Amino acid sequence: MTPRRLPSLRRLGSVAAGLLLAATTLAWSAPAGAEQPTDTTDSPDTPDFAEALDRALADPRLDGARAGVVVLDAATGDTLYERGGDDRLMPASNTKLLTAAAALDILGPDHRYRTEAVGAGRIRGGELRGDLYLRGSGDPTMLAEDYDAIAADVAARGITRVRGDLVADDTRFDDVRLGRAWSWDGEADYYSAGISALTLAPDTDYDAGTVYVSAAPGRAAGDRPVVTLTPANDHVAVVNRATTVPAGEPDTLSVTREHGAGALVVSGRIPVGAAPTTAWIAVDDPTAYATAVFADALAAHGVRVTGDTVLGRAAPADATPLAAHESMPLSELLVPFLKLSNNMHAEALVKTIGHRTAGRGTWSAGLAAIQRYAAGLGMDTGGFRQVDGSGLSRMNLVPAAELATLLAAVRAEPWFDDWYRALPVACAPDRLVGGTLRSRMCGTPAAGNVRAKTGSLTGATGLSGYVTTADGRELVFSVLLNDYLSGSPKDIEDTVVAALAASGGPAPAPAARARPESPELECSWLKPALC
Repeated sequence: MTPRRLPSLRRLGSVAAGLLLAATTLAWSAPAGAEQPTDTTDSPDTPDFAEALDRALADPRLDGARAGVVVLDAATGDTLYERGGDDRLMPASNTKLLTAAAALDILGPDHRYRTEAVGAGRIRGGELRGDLYLRGSGDPTMLAEDYDAIAADVAARGITRVRGDLVADDTRFDDVRLGRAWSWDGEADYYSAGISALTLAPDTDYDAGTVYVSAAPGRAAGDRPVVTLTPANDHVAVVNRATTVPAGEPDTLSVTREHGAGALVVSGRIPVGAAPTTAWIAVDDPTAYATAVFADALAAHGVRVTGDTVLGRAAPADATPLAAHESMPLSELLVPFLKLSNNMHAEALVKTIGHRTAGRGTWSAGLAAIQRYAAGLGMDTGGFRQVDGSGLSRMNLVPAAELATLLAAVRAEPWFDDWYRALPVACAPDRLVGGTLRSRMCGTPAAGNVRAKTGSLTGATGLSGYVTTADGRELVFSVLLNDYLSGSPKDIEDTVVAALAASGGPAPAPAARARPESPELECSWLKPALC
């Protein structure tokens, strides 16, 4: 990695759509002559859900599309239902199941990221005679307040002056920022931010590598809107081309970062008295962004750096530790990662796995280790392709049967409780409990029952996880739907899983519930979230 010397240190808008979703009436007996799924329970009269699943998957919106659906008995691993289970489909964020399981096994639930300040030189009379290094290990949960605490601890060592450079050591990871085949036109999207061993999140959603932007109207028509960044920093430049217009006129203000550029562009018109337009935007250089915020924190605590800022140079092995911050353990990090489907967490974990297993913080090293772990679980690693940790790439191809195998196998892992706790819960309204399922399957037997990972890309949706039937039987399921042209058919997934939840008991009364249409991206990737 070539050091970069800087002369100084100077996410997406709301998406709204509506859809009235009527719950599908479920039937619980198979048609005459239909093949019956194997029933391994002791109860001979457990109702069959095959017909209900067949009917749900016959929805005209799936004409010409592809579906992979697999249901297993969680205790025995027996297949109870399968349609297209071996077809390789885009899993979208169901890919995170592979990443999370491998991270728990390879790194361990107690793994913590460490970000530290170290000095290369002697400290004499309040002066560090050498360079001050900010060294990262990939923590995607670092906040401005964490960098401030490190700076405060440096100052508490009696250091008031650094006679040298401020050096950002992000060499734990390589300098490839974006994943394979990520869309170029999503470069500024906060769910597609660059990955670095030194990064920064603007809030406790921990969207690493992004900045929160608020553009409020000026006091009078003709004024420029007032733009603020959180955290405040002098790395992210703002080009303000917008105008305040009289009250009552249309609000067309937008915030973006153009492809290949670093500056944020604010354009359009915002009426006097209107609510601010807000956005989370991926920054162009997460290392420089984090280092700029740290430099400001040093200055605020009375530590003056006389040299330049240098990016991408490793700290000497004998550097003196000065201050450090440790992240939450991985068992806790899994909650925002899986509940909110955080892409940057997934990619940081892949590169961390690569460094742990091969000494290289790269996608290739990390994904190779994930493949080895998957093979150990009994997955057919020659039958699927994983090219990133999050599922953002459309090159990922995984059969539903392989995801079901994963879900069943990890039930025997010592960290399974941490994994299970971190999965979104159907119709649980708390954002960090229900996550991307918090408004789904309400009024059905799946509510408060199903724990599963969602996934959404244009033309691809998935839902894979666990459900307990009405008679107490635990099932593993994976539903992947691809190549549809309609709006996202997540209600079909919900119908399938609600049928599983209701099996073994009386058929529930049909329920209808209005909710926002499931978007073509994970609902937690929309700010403010619709789901």
